[in-house]
Amino acid sequence: MDMPPTLPVPRLHARTETWTPGAAPCAVAVGNFDGVHLGHAAIVARLVREARSRGLPAVALSFDPHPAAVLRPDRVPTPLTTIERRATLLLDLGVDAVLVQPADRVLMALTPEAFYHGFLRGRLRGEAFVEGADFRFGADRAGDVTLLERLAAADGFSCAVVPPVLDGGTPVSSSRIRGLVAAGDVAAARRLLTADYRLSGTVVTGARRGAGLGFPTANLADISTLVPAGDVYAARVTVPGEQRPVPAAVHVGPNVTFGEQRTSVEAHLIGFSGSLYGMRLDVDFLDRLRDTRRFPSTDELVTQLSADVAAAERVIAAASLPSA
Repeated sequence: MDMPPTLPVPRLHARTETWTPGAAPCAVAVGNFDGVHLGHAAIVARLVREARSRGLPAVALSFDPHPAAVLRPDRVPTPLTTIERRATLLLDLGVDAVLVQPADRVLMALTPEAFYHGFLRGRLRGEAFVEGADFRFGADRAGDVTLLERLAAADGFSCAVVPPVLDGGTPVSSSRIRGLVAAGDVAAARRLLTADYRLSGTVVTGARRGAGLGFPTANLADISTLVPAGDVYAARVTVPGEQRPVPAAVHVGPNVTFGEQRTSVEAHLIGFSGSLYGMRLDVDFLDRLRDTRRFPSTDELVTQLSADVAAAERVIAAASLPSA
């Protein structure tokens, strides 16, 4: 079964040019993979094993935008990762390629059978499939892993179903991590992710109050992923041209001491000097240090900022120690 001719061509992310869609068979896992958490890692590990045992490339298929943005735009979840970050993390887990399919109403209207025969088999030439137990596909999410197993078996192929990864008796999921980040518990979120929780933003001109207090900050704009709750955090910042991430104390929320109500993300890069305006920075959150609050005087604010820097350095030093 051919795919509708109006369906957009997917974008390919790969470390090498060893596979292109439709050029050769592959093993494939389909999902949003938002955040790339431990549950996703278990699926990818099984995918890579299945692919290697068959001499096939391992391909992760994701979507951009999130299908919910097409079907119910008023309820689309704020993403945990940009699509570029998602692809990098999946490649780091060992897949050979990440295919990003633009989601539109044509794709969302495909029946499960049409999606399987036309896309997974027809366009990708999938010959082995790996999914989580809660996987759904096709119009109205009518297809499940039982149907995928049956369709694959009819073609002489396999479908492996990976059970959920549990933490504290509860499955690890993107929605669970989204709740942790929204509550400011980036340390708990980090434990369930395969990499630090990251915000990326462009440095813009702010009020420059931090510089006057001795703690200059990089004010970030154009952030497309979920911003943690309004608190102060320890983080590591990747700066273009720097060989290593720079330790940072990051304030999220309004500057209530100065009567502001607008939420901002401001990173004080510890020990760093130089202009950052216009640069795109990656901020990897490690732990929450304290809540935001109003200080009676600038002297008390400066004292607290010094304490924040010292606390951030301790957290970052501990996070940099090799695992036991």
